[in-house]
Amino acid sequence: MKKAVVSLLLVALMSFALVSSMALAQDRVTAYTTLAEPLARVVFEEFEKDTGIRVEWVRLSGGEAVARLDAERNNPQASIWFGGVGLNHIEAKLMGLTEPYESPNHVNIPAQFRDEENYWTGIYVGPLSFLSNVNRLAELGVEAPTSWEDLLKPEFRGEIQVANPATSGTAYNVIATLVQMWGEDEAFEYLARLNPQIQQYTRSGSAPNTAAGIGEVAVGIGYAHDQVALVKEGYPVVITSPLDGTGYEIASISLVKGGRQMEAAKQLYDWALTERAAMLYAEVNVVPLIDVPLQEGAIRLSDVNVIDQDDVWAASEKERLVDRWSNETYRAR
Repeated sequence: MKKAVVSLLLVALMSFALVSSMALAQDRVTAYTTLAEPLARVVFEEFEKDTGIRVEWVRLSGGEAVARLDAERNNPQASIWFGGVGLNHIEAKLMGLTEPYESPNHVNIPAQFRDEENYWTGIYVGPLSFLSNVNRLAELGVEAPTSWEDLLKPEFRGEIQVANPATSGTAYNVIATLVQMWGEDEAFEYLARLNPQIQQYTRSGSAPNTAAGIGEVAVGIGYAHDQVALVKEGYPVVITSPLDGTGYEIASISLVKGGRQMEAAKQLYDWALTERAAMLYAEVNVVPLIDVPLQEGAIRLSDVNVIDQDDVWAASEKERLVDRWSNETYRAR
């Protein structure tokens, strides 16, 4: 009789511990994020204030996030991927790393900026632009570039930074943009000519902007919202857009296939598509896909000459195009 009572008590305690553990798991969610760290910190802190759900987050570049999700596909460690170039989110979908979710708030986002099968949803957009250090330009005796061809001027040899497309969605967006504008072979001929102009291919897409800001190089290639932040911080820089055409990012969110904290992840996903969240995005100079007041200097897609961008095509061609870049362009350094 005593053994039976003890057994029942053990079963009850184990059940209580299991229920408590499940409840605790839903009070937090693990996220991989490709947002800039200051924005990620604010966004997740405000989400916790609104919902009581704690976000345990790891900051990764777009390429790193896809690689991490792929490595963990049989044992996912995160439940949501928050931010990052939409091309990478499409790539993750094609690799079977994410799962569809039709948020009740997805109607807040224009259809062209979300997946028709609900695997990913955009939260803000931003064009590719050039950030030039005016002091360095003066030393070199050259004007800020206003076209992709301008980057080939002899004065810019070793004076440009852009990220590595193997690790950065930003950098792959550059390649995809050029291929869609000119055709593949012509784009790779251009990249070969651009190669001597590049001082360094960085891991992160935002690093070239910082390098231009401090005068390490004359020009950084990146997204306009990161560049606007440096202008506001007082760095001696100017933003120019390639008049011959430029690409853009659709910063997006996706649920991780097989994530362990899916209920909490869905709450974060839903919250990310609200006006409350959009106002937080706008504070760091981006243009949210929900109509909210923008910061002074924020650059809309309508302000520049954006190409007719096909992100689904670009994502499907990424592995091949990055391999070609690594073998033909990077290897030639």
